[in-house]
Amino acid sequence: MQIFKVKGVARFTRRQRIADESLREAIERAGRGAIDADLGGGLIKQRVARPGQGRSGGFRMIVAYRAAGRAVFLYGFAKNERHNIDDDELEDLRAIGANWLAASAGIIRQALADGDLQEIEYDHNEETQPPPA
Repeated sequence: MQIFKVKGVARFTRRQRIADESLREAIERAGRGAIDADLGGGLIKQRVARPGQGRSGGFRMIVAYRAAGRAVFLYGFAKNERHNIDDDELEDLRAIGANWLAASAGIIRQALADGDLQEIEYDHNEETQPPPA
C-alpha cells in the first residue's frame, strides 16, 4: 500500500499536529473494511483523532482510496469547524482523486520531487505486499 498526502493536507496536518501514524491508522482501518463514509468515485471519509483525544470530535479526512493499492489524503477539516463538504467540492475531489489513483509511477515520482505529494511511510504487513516492479 502506498500512502500519500497532497501539499495542502501536509500543511493542515502540520498545523494541527496530526502525526503520520494517525493517517496510517486511518488507512489500516479502511483496509479492514472500517470505512467511516464511502463518498463514491473512489473517495472515502475517515475520522482521525485529535492528538491525545478520540476520533469522534477530531478531524475528517477525504481520501482517494484503492484497497491494497494507493491512498491519497486530499482534504482535511476539523469536525467542530465544518460539518461536511458541499456537492461541488465533492465532485472536484472525485476528479482529483481519480487522477491520483490512476497516476503512473513516473507521475507520482515527479509529484514527490516537485513537492506536490508527500509519501507517508507504510511497511505494515510487508510480507503481503507484491515485490517492487
